[in-house]
Amino acid sequence: MATATPTGVRGGHAKHGGQPSADGAPMTHRQIMEALSGLLLGMFVAILSSTIVTNALPEIITDLDGGQSAYTWVVTASLLAMTATTPLWGKLSDLFSKKLLVQIALVIYVLGSVVAGLSQSVGMLIACRVVQGIGVGGLAALAQIVMAAMIAPRERGRYSGYLGATFAVATVGGPLLGGVITDTDWLGWRWCFYVGVPFAIIALVVLQKTLKLPVVKRQVKVDWPGAFFISAAVSLLLVWVTFAGDKYDWISWQTYAMVGGSIVLGALFLLVESRASEPIIPLRLFRNRTITLASLASLFVGVAMFAGTVFFSQYFQLARDKSPTMSGVMTIPMIGGLFISSTVSGLIITKTGRWKAWLVAGGALVTAGLGLLGTIRYDTEYWHIAIFMAVMGLGLGMMMQNLVLCTQNQVAPEDLGSASSVVTFFRSLGGAIGVSALGAVMGNRVTHYVKDGLAELGPQGAALGHGGTGGGGIPDLDTLPAPIRTVMETAYGHGVGDVFLYSAPFALLAFLVTLFIKEVALKSPSAPETSETAEIVAEAVRGAGAVPAGGGRADGPRIM
Repeated sequence: MATATPTGVRGGHAKHGGQPSADGAPMTHRQIMEALSGLLLGMFVAILSSTIVTNALPEIITDLDGGQSAYTWVVTASLLAMTATTPLWGKLSDLFSKKLLVQIALVIYVLGSVVAGLSQSVGMLIACRVVQGIGVGGLAALAQIVMAAMIAPRERGRYSGYLGATFAVATVGGPLLGGVITDTDWLGWRWCFYVGVPFAIIALVVLQKTLKLPVVKRQVKVDWPGAFFISAAVSLLLVWVTFAGDKYDWISWQTYAMVGGSIVLGALFLLVESRASEPIIPLRLFRNRTITLASLASLFVGVAMFAGTVFFSQYFQLARDKSPTMSGVMTIPMIGGLFISSTVSGLIITKTGRWKAWLVAGGALVTAGLGLLGTIRYDTEYWHIAIFMAVMGLGLGMMMQNLVLCTQNQVAPEDLGSASSVVTFFRSLGGAIGVSALGAVMGNRVTHYVKDGLAELGPQGAALGHGGTGGGGIPDLDTLPAPIRTVMETAYGHGVGDVFLYSAPFALLAFLVTLFIKEVALKSPSAPETSETAEIVAEAVRGAGAVPAGGGRADGPRIM
């Protein structure tokens, strides 16, 4: 197939697998790393904001007089906003300057973070987490998209490894930093929200200087109705799974109303998308088997990924009475496994072009890790828990970035943003549903175990009521008598173990789905006849008057 190539690029390929830079010359590894520096810093900020509050949450919720449902929603609100807006960010990146969108996402994140630190109630904090989530959704989606626009398919494994390493560092650094801040009297938990702001500002400056991408501006309408219906459908579903079994029964009129409403909204979304000229999620993408299966696997992986990062803090602080700082330290085995596997798999995939074995192995390891974590109790030996966490981390590192990678290898350049964000969307959706549902399950299981524990103490225990869990509150272990404290630690230890056990089947489903993904070796920049690089270059330099997909008018490439 004949394709246009810019001056200075032989055969449409860039040295070291890079796409053309702003002046049309090939991008070297150094230039790619300089351009990625601000992007990786922005990604670091995004992940940091999601993880830094995990070890501070027990104290935050206690300080703001919240309960288990509030604990869950502080996490879920951010995930919900991130999930609902990811497809929108992806579609916008196909239409407008990717660089400008990354910068807008950073500004939204900064505003949400500053106000979150000033929160005086749980409701205000949850609202601010929604704003944060919108910014984080943009950064999470755009990081993969910008990398794909700069780097040829075969080389993406290497750079996706860097992204995975950044994810790992931010994931382990977030809880550690959040724990230290919370344990420091003259700082306090509010600084967990302020601390990311300087990093975001630095990322803005670095991006302005280093990230230069050719952009084809297309005058089209953004699919706002599609964005509304998908957000409403997901929101209603999450409200249902959060309160079902607590505020009302699982089988009740509220359940029928919410689930039915979510289905109707979802159907309206599909109707709108089928008629939109530039849909948020192009439904034709799902005709591709790889994209459909990768999205499904990401949905199940999301449950496992977020369950690990959210509920470990409650386990270590409420079942083992560790400080927020130590809670972060104790999760290092999981993050170490994720760091190693994402980096190593990325490098090997770049050399071989083969990725499926990593996905399958990752699914098996995540399933095994969660199954083993399902056996933990409040007095389980820590070295056992460390091994279980490392196994799960190794699996997650092999799956997360590589699911996006195999998808990007299957689509045309004009759909790169949408396809990448679809996989990210389903991963976030799985995480949001998982955290909401598992949070509700954990609240119920802990209450059940506390009642059993108090009953075993006899009349004295029964007289103390549901000590510490009345109204779903988070207990302050230091204020409880020794027998009641042991009951609470046992309840939370067993409850968190149940959460991991319930997560394992989802990981197993992800593993089974990856078995059916057909492997197509990543395209090498040394193969002109199959290279996606030439396609992306052609898209970037298509002259004025060319009509891109969607019928919009092309104004020619602009450098942003």
